[in-house]
This record gives sequence, structure tokens and C-alpha cells, in this order.
Amino acid sequence: MDQEVSGAPRLIGDSISNDLSSQRTAMSFERTAMATDRTLMAVVRTSLALIGFGFTIFEFFRKISQDDKGLPAAAPRRFGLALITLGLILLAAGIFGHLKEASGRRRRRQALFDQGLIGHAEPLGPNSSMIAAVLLLVIGVFAILRVGFSLGPF
Repeated sequence: MDQEVSGAPRLIGDSISNDLSSQRTAMSFERTAMATDRTLMAVVRTSLALIGFGFTIFEFFRKISQDDKGLPAAAPRRFGLALITLGLILLAAGIFGHLKEASGRRRRRQALFDQGLIGHAEPLGPNSSMIAAVLLLVIGVFAILRVGFSLGPF
């Protein structure tokens, strides 16, 4: 069945419906990817806070314990290491979860693309949230080397 829209005949039915459905499906994949990135960035923020607090608390209480003999000498190091380690474990789990979800999403989207149900596969490229997470992981390793073994540039 044809209908006149803006002077040009348009086919009403399967073609338009399939095109709109394909676009909605592609947009839902994009929304899912953005939600996954937001989740990873929330993990990065939490890990950054734990690593930063661990390092700062270590330095602060280490200086206090040198002046005041009320704290055990190893207490600042243990507490700082615990917070930094917790931050690194959380960050590693977040990175692993993000990679697993992204891989599954790409597989599902590629299958739909191969069947001709969506217009394009997911583009591969650098992901800013993953870059930030990996850089924080490297910084966290340096922090744990500094607190645990008194090594590193800090």
C-alpha cells in the first residue's frame, strides 16, 4: 500500500517498520554500552577514593606515629595497605566485569548484524572509561609498592 508523503510515495508496512525496529535495536545497544561505561566509571571513582585514602592515611599516620609513640609502628602501613588492596581488587573486578559484558554485547550485536537485523556492527576502538581504569590500576600498583615496600616514585 502506497501513501503520498511530502510529494514522494512511501511504502507503508514491512520496510519502514523493519528500519525503525533496526534503529531502535541499535540505539538500545548504544544505551547499554553507555550504561556499562558509567558503571565502570563508578567503580573507578570508588577505587580512586579507596586508593587515595589508603595512601593518604598511611602517610598521615606514619608522620604522626613518628612524633607520638601512641600508635603501633606497623598500624599505618597495615591500614593503608588494606584500603589500597581493597581499591585494587574492586578495580580489577570492575575491569573484568566490563570486559566480559562488552564482549557479550559485541557478540550479540554481531549476530544481529550477520542476520541483517541491524545496520552495523559495534565499532571497535579505545574506550575512555577503560583507559582511565587501567591507568588507575597502574597508579594503584605504584601506591601499594610505596606503602608496602617503600619503593616507587612517591
